[in-house]
Amino acid sequence: MVKLGYATVGSNKLEEAKKFYDALFSPEGVAPAFEHPSGGRVYGKDGNLFFGVLGPYDKKPATAGNGSMVALNFDNRAQVDAFHARALSLGGTDEGAPGERGPSFYFSYFRDLDGNKLCAYAIG
Repeated sequence: MVKLGYATVGSNKLEEAKKFYDALFSPEGVAPAFEHPSGGRVYGKDGNLFFGVLGPYDKKPATAGNGSMVALNFDNRAQVDAFHARALSLGGTDEGAPGERGPSFYFSYFRDLDGNKLCAYAIG
């Protein structure tokens, strides 16, 4: 069985990005795991790596990938709603308000401060 280990996004504003993700993830029990050598931060939960916001390895400016997205699975719709609202309150931009995208598929979309696209979703 294959499963996703963790995801990363690039940032050109690492100090701002770390504040954004600290505040976004903290209520979900996701905490900083370690500082990355690029000046970024890697987050974890329950002893596992989860997510990183990093300066690009090649030292070139970070760009949001066109068509790239990180999707975060939640247990229920209320959690999706709260996460999406929190992202927007922290300066993220709306890319699709929470709502049904198919039978039992509840999704929301937003972009972080660097334009990286994230999704919060619940199935059921």
